[in-house]
Amino acid sequence: MRFIKGLALATTVAFAPWLVGCQKEPALSPALQAIKDSGTLVVLTRNAPTTHFIDRDDQPIGFEHDLVKDFANTLGVDVEFRLRHTITEIQNELDAGTAHLAAAGLTRLESRTENFSFGPGYYEVQQQVVCHRAGAQPRSLEDLVGLSLQVIGGSSYEERLTQLRDTEYPELTWDADPSLSTELILQKVWEKQIDCTIADSNIVAINRRYFPELSVMFPLNEPEELAWLLPKGADELGQALHAWYEEANAAARITLIAARYYAHVEIFDYVDTARFIRRIDERLPAYQALFEHAGEKYGFDWRLLAAQAYQESHWSPTARSPTGVRGMMMLTLRTAGELGVDNRLDPAQSIDGGARYLANLRSRLSESITEPDRTWIALAAYNVGMGHIHDARALAAHKGKNPDSWLDLREVLPRLSQPDYYRHLRYGYARGSEPVHYLRRIRNYEDILGKQLTLREEGGTP
Repeated sequence: MRFIKGLALATTVAFAPWLVGCQKEPALSPALQAIKDSGTLVVLTRNAPTTHFIDRDDQPIGFEHDLVKDFANTLGVDVEFRLRHTITEIQNELDAGTAHLAAAGLTRLESRTENFSFGPGYYEVQQQVVCHRAGAQPRSLEDLVGLSLQVIGGSSYEERLTQLRDTEYPELTWDADPSLSTELILQKVWEKQIDCTIADSNIVAINRRYFPELSVMFPLNEPEELAWLLPKGADELGQALHAWYEEANAAARITLIAARYYAHVEIFDYVDTARFIRRIDERLPAYQALFEHAGEKYGFDWRLLAAQAYQESHWSPTARSPTGVRGMMMLTLRTAGELGVDNRLDPAQSIDGGARYLANLRSRLSESITEPDRTWIALAAYNVGMGHIHDARALAAHKGKNPDSWLDLREVLPRLSQPDYYRHLRYGYARGSEPVHYLRRIRNYEDILGKQLTLREEGGTP
């Protein structure tokens, strides 16, 4: 995955998904001044992990959501997100003039240029053929012939398949269902209801962590850019959008937002992910109440603490490292003593002690560091030590980067193992790459855990 730079956050969201489809929306003026006068930018999007969803604090977030908020902030207006289930619904409503733009993970298609114009490309994806690792294993387009293949109707996937059928593979067949989302079709592949599907690489990267048996077979096209759709004639809005993008791109804000949603999913390890999902059932129930109690006591989401503990010990209370750290949260003997933990192998003491230590590290950070960076940097300090975090922050500032940003710190931390840098730092040498990998894995485990728990609550069988 390669992102095309650009974006920050602001404004409020008028979010009322229960009103979707209740009444016909009036047409809106696409004129820029009319939008500013109304104080609201109306945006069509989808409810999905790559676009717009509600987080654990019941707040709307998502890659597309955050980009739109940044654009709206430059206009000085709020955003009304209207969630729609299908691409067809989004295109029909935008064509009817009931929204100002669509930000829903859509690619530039020739078929869409008749009714819409495009904003600048802001993220690069590639269509991938995805199947079940224990099912059909096509290695080429010829191998897709005869398989049960399903995609979203009216999507870029269907358009690409149609081009291939009409030019090279006349026997290629598929089912196109406009009522389904890419995420639901990927789940159908995982459940072995169908053989394969087509999905954009960013959607696959997110969802194969929840359904690890999904396997990428081969790309279906060259990389292409995602872009927002605007109604024909929305020239002023389009100009404002391009001007915003140029400024946001120069400031590299899109890098920060993209990293928030994609940086921790870049590396996929099937064996590790499948093992983790099994252990959610096999090991976690014995300790979940301890994580919940510690999370409430010290101000952390319990799933984050559980993810950290899995990274530390794989939820084994008797874990030991070659350096002598022990227990569920892998406390050193010295740290355990300072925390009053007299038995590191006792899960209750270890989890409480680890959470208390993490909270202490978080409290020692500069007040200028805000969430979620504050918790992420505290986790890095848990792994590498607060002294090296101080060094990394100083180095980041020296390099003209933001010492309060985890995104910038993760760039400079690996330099702590390089003599040209560490010999000039107060705390000297450190394996600076370790906290970067440490935090990436914790965030990955936390996301997977949250999804698996949701599936169980909904009666699914992950």
